[in-house]
Amino acid sequence: MRRLCERMTSTSTVPRPLNDLRATVYTLSHKHTQMTTTISVRIDTDTKKRLEALARRARRSKSFLAAEAIAAYVEAESWQLDEIHAGVRELDKGAGVDHKKVSAWLRSWNRKRERKAPRV
Repeated sequence: MRRLCERMTSTSTVPRPLNDLRATVYTLSHKHTQMTTTISVRIDTDTKKRLEALARRARRSKSFLAAEAIAAYVEAESWQLDEIHAGVRELDKGAGVDHKKVSAWLRSWNRKRERKAPRV
């Protein structure tokens, strides 16, 4: 594991007499080296052009940006599917709110006597 430590010093913009204060900020990040593999992905030409432009602006490789995007997508999709499956398991156990109660609650929104959310 490689540790990187950066030190930044900035002058605060606080009114006098406190404007001579200096703030020191330390950031610490860990760089993990992982095994990587290569995959081939087909994308449309417009997306490729936009990726190339983004890579130039970000000063990163297209591969780096694509890998970051895929990792973020996989993380989000995994979380979402885990939550959906957990919800289905709860419903299978009978832990759910009756549809009529939820519908009545939703219809009460933006009315003078809005109902409280139904509970399990």
